[in-house]
Amino acid sequence: MVKFVYDFSEGNKDLKDLLGGKGANLAEMTNLGLPVPAGFTITTDACRTFLRTGHGPDGLDTEIAAHLADLEAAMGRKLGDPNDPLLVSVRSGAPFSMPGMMETVLNVGLNDESVAGLSRQAGGNDRFAWDSYRRLIQMFGKTVCDVPGDEFEQALQHAKSSRGVHDDVELDAAALQELVGAYKKVFAEHTGHDFPQDPRDQMDQAVEAVFRSWNADRAVLYRRQERIPADLGTAVNIVAMVFGNLGPDSGTGVAFTRDPATGESGIYGDYLANAQGEDVVAGIRNTLSLHELEGLDKKSYDELLKIMATLEGHYRDLCDIEFTIERGKLWMLQTRVGKRTAAAAFTIAAQLVDEGMIDLDEALTRVTGAQLGQLMFPRFDLAENPAAITRGVGASPGAAFGEVVFTAAHAVEKAGQGHKVILVRRETNPDDLPGMIAAQGILTSRGGKTSHAAVVARGMGKTCVCGADQVEVGRDEFTVAGHVVHEGDVISIDGTTGRVYLGEVPVRPSEVVQYFEGDLDPAQANDPLVAAVHRIMTHADSRSRLRVRTNADTGLDAARARRFGAQGIGLCRTEHMFLGDRRSLVERLILAHNPTERRDALDALLPLQRADFLDIFREMNGLPVTVRLIDPPLHEFLPSLEELAVQVAVAQERGEEVEREQRMLNAVRRMHEQNPMLGLRGVRLGLVIPGLFAMQVRAITEAAVALAAEGGRPRPEIMVPLVGAVQELETVRAEAEKIIADVVGDSGVEVLIGTMIEVPRAALTAGQIAEAAEFFSFGTNDLTQMGWGFSRDDVEGAFFWRYLELGIFGISPFESIDRDGVGRLVRIASEEGRQARPGLKLGVCGEHGGDPDSVHFFHEVGLDYVSCSPFRVPIARLEAGRAAIESAGSDHR
Repeated sequence: MVKFVYDFSEGNKDLKDLLGGKGANLAEMTNLGLPVPAGFTITTDACRTFLRTGHGPDGLDTEIAAHLADLEAAMGRKLGDPNDPLLVSVRSGAPFSMPGMMETVLNVGLNDESVAGLSRQAGGNDRFAWDSYRRLIQMFGKTVCDVPGDEFEQALQHAKSSRGVHDDVELDAAALQELVGAYKKVFAEHTGHDFPQDPRDQMDQAVEAVFRSWNADRAVLYRRQERIPADLGTAVNIVAMVFGNLGPDSGTGVAFTRDPATGESGIYGDYLANAQGEDVVAGIRNTLSLHELEGLDKKSYDELLKIMATLEGHYRDLCDIEFTIERGKLWMLQTRVGKRTAAAAFTIAAQLVDEGMIDLDEALTRVTGAQLGQLMFPRFDLAENPAAITRGVGASPGAAFGEVVFTAAHAVEKAGQGHKVILVRRETNPDDLPGMIAAQGILTSRGGKTSHAAVVARGMGKTCVCGADQVEVGRDEFTVAGHVVHEGDVISIDGTTGRVYLGEVPVRPSEVVQYFEGDLDPAQANDPLVAAVHRIMTHADSRSRLRVRTNADTGLDAARARRFGAQGIGLCRTEHMFLGDRRSLVERLILAHNPTERRDALDALLPLQRADFLDIFREMNGLPVTVRLIDPPLHEFLPSLEELAVQVAVAQERGEEVEREQRMLNAVRRMHEQNPMLGLRGVRLGLVIPGLFAMQVRAITEAAVALAAEGGRPRPEIMVPLVGAVQELETVRAEAEKIIADVVGDSGVEVLIGTMIEVPRAALTAGQIAEAAEFFSFGTNDLTQMGWGFSRDDVEGAFFWRYLELGIFGISPFESIDRDGVGRLVRIASEEGRQARPGLKLGVCGEHGGDPDSVHFFHEVGLDYVSCSPFRVPIARLEAGRAAIESAGSDHR
């Protein structure tokens, strides 16, 4: 028979999936012999049944009645007895901590008769009894019956103002008795019935309200943000009430065994005399620091310190504790492993290793790549509380300020003059790259987290806010919320929150990035946080199986990524080398009338490409560099069809010579595609345009041979993009091998040839393709796009919000790998590829290569490496180490 109710003495901390975190930890503290009020827990199984059917499971009422009888016997009182009432709290408790997201009701069991009995229990303390009753009506009304909280608050404020007092504690018993009457009137007006007087009815309604709160809007939003599964449900804890509002020798508080903000050891927390728990959280009165409790009640203070030490030693982690003192008697109401800032997470993990509580393996599992990412971005100092003028999508974290510029050219020009600038665009495109590099940050009015601006900015570690749709971007000004911001005006953007501010908001630099860059001064090098990051990162590298490469297209990017710990380049995009001043050479190639003109254009590009590759190979000397042959459609290097058509029409109207422009327009029209991402691009370009891939292969190989001649150790890998059939790869490979053999000679340089797996058909025919490939690199951006049938540039703003709202996505599949669909394609290709070619090298080079959850999946599948933007290399390194430990079964959390 399924059991739905557990006494605190029957559970333990390992049953949190069944008893919720709060119930499991109350049981654990009970087992440790700590002073915990008696009580019992209704399981998450019961909650799931209620949410599915609208009522509790069969037998639940009988179990609750039996455990309530045991609780009454233990306490020597009956629930709501008019003469000597037992009161209980009804508290939520999900398997994962969701602070403040669900409901609690205190003082359940009070009614018009038992309020007098409660007063007698308290030695004739009428004030305490009526205060407890008004709290019950207020919490029950808000939680169970959706009575607006403002109505109760207005009644309370009226009671205080009519008596000329400021704080609740100044209201006497008569005032509180009147307030109970006012609260009951508010309750009846909004519900259509009187406040329930049956104690068991109160408890049952409160339990159901806690169950329902699992699907409250704020709880759903929190779960989505924290990636907590929606089907877990919450447990409900029924606990005998202990009272902190009995007078000055009573109170309630919250304590932390270490500082949750910094990780420093010590005693941290708040205490409020003559109060119940919600008073501390609500902030309705100023609290005392926990240290001040020593002067008020040294006995309870000393006992609390001993319990805090016991709990931290038992849980081997920072503990968050809630307690109440009832007339000098200390009671523990809750403990949990405490939430903490990213800085505290690293600092505490290192401290616990030093204290012998955990080993380095477990320390590594106590921190996350997301936390490391937070530590790497600069932050605004918001001490002056600046007002934001708008808010967009925080697409790339960080804090940046500068003069507004509206074109990439102006950004480069201004930055060259020593100005800090923010590039403001409706949206960015590859031509904006120089301006994005020059700018301190990027603000766009369109796009989302997977837009061009977002992806490129994250890759560069550049602050970016996208999709600020209230911003109207003009030629030399933008308007928002009544403000007109001109070119040259200063704004500040927060890439974490998406907020935009007028003027300069002070910025604090990240010591962690300075550590990775090797740019710390001696004083900073001894900072506890920096030391903790160094220690944990070193251990992560020693434990990881996955290698971590970077996506880099320039020697500068490659050098930075290597300082960040990159072990090679997994994606070098050659198309970025064709922008800027070289665009005219690409135009010559596209407009070539005959093979001679085409060859001349390719010959002009060859030395430029060779120099680019040599620069990158030098920076990555001794490490593998995977170069992707040109991938995007060639029309991306030409003017837009609309702009060119207008330009030609205007020139013809004026009688101006337009022969070259007309040729360009004809070429653009000829190359125009309805869906260019599925058109002439990738391997198809190499097969259709003679000499294009050959030029790139020759440039790569000649650069490698040149480095070898300098005494270097180049390790080039040539990657053919968008292959869908083995015959495509075989054709390109045959031509490439001839060029490589011709160039390499006796230099000893070895050049590998492989392909990106980014077309679903390639994944499903990986066994065939592996016969012609020495490595696979999964291009998960396009694989996700084609696997889902999404246009990445369109879908996020169009309907992703609705998919997230409906729970179709827990997170965008472009942010974290879709394990069931796209992930299965990766798994199939990996398994079948290695069956055909044992030792086949496998990697991933999409944005997912730097996503913490995705890194764990790639480790599980057996890839050899992940590749990500330089700024995300440390995050991937950390997660690669964590994945190795967790897969080996060493996760002690």
